[in-house]
Amino acid sequence: MTVFLEPSTRTRLSFTFAMKRFGGMVIDFGPEEVTSRAKGESFEDTMRMLDGYAPDVIVLRSKEVGAAEKASKIVRCSVINAGDGWNEHPTQALLDVYTIWEIFGSVDGLRIGIMGDLRYGRTPSSLSYLLSKFNDVKIHFIAPPELQIRQEILEAVKNLETHQHTRLEEVKHELDVLYVTRLQKERFTDQKLYESLKGSYTVTLEALKKLRKTPIILHPLPRVDELSPEVDGIPQAKYFTQAENGVYVRAALIASLLSLKIPS
Repeated sequence: MTVFLEPSTRTRLSFTFAMKRFGGMVIDFGPEEVTSRAKGESFEDTMRMLDGYAPDVIVLRSKEVGAAEKASKIVRCSVINAGDGWNEHPTQALLDVYTIWEIFGSVDGLRIGIMGDLRYGRTPSSLSYLLSKFNDVKIHFIAPPELQIRQEILEAVKNLETHQHTRLEEVKHELDVLYVTRLQKERFTDQKLYESLKGSYTVTLEALKKLRKTPIILHPLPRVDELSPEVDGIPQAKYFTQAENGVYVRAALIASLLSLKIPS
């Protein structure tokens, strides 16, 4: 069962395609506004009701931090966190790191730039946590001061060498990977701040030419104006391959949770 209480394209559809490839069935909860959630039903009651239908796994996205953990204590089946507010997006990190490994054959020793909305974005958090499981990875966090990486993330990855920059051109080292994220408009409580920061960082071909070498470009998507479509044509642009990998990685996760044989 897919329960997305916040918009999604890639995560929702890749989980659906993954389950279908096993010959399984997917029941979608549907838009929140057409459910009893719109009438005021509590999250806890919704989860108890879904548990009564005995799904094998629930893929949950919510605006609420910690929603997946809360659901896991209510339902009997496995719960996969498909994003909980600004907190985490663990399956995105799995496919991000898988894509990096697929390109380089290893993750150890790579220099990775993570650029954009690092404060409100959940993908930089999960990616940083997962990268800290590897050896000799160097992370360059690139963002305006108002959007820099949160302190608790820096504490969690202190085994890695990290650097903070306000602009891409400040990175003097060669990057192997540049991971770009969009400005999280939906998470800003101060829309004036959002408007002042909108367009403050954009990756273009001209910007990439200023680097010592052109790194592999990744993006969790969707993009707005932080990654120019002109970048799509260069061989280092791997974000659509990255999105495709979501099906394979999430299929592997489902197989692991449900003890299924992965289809050839």
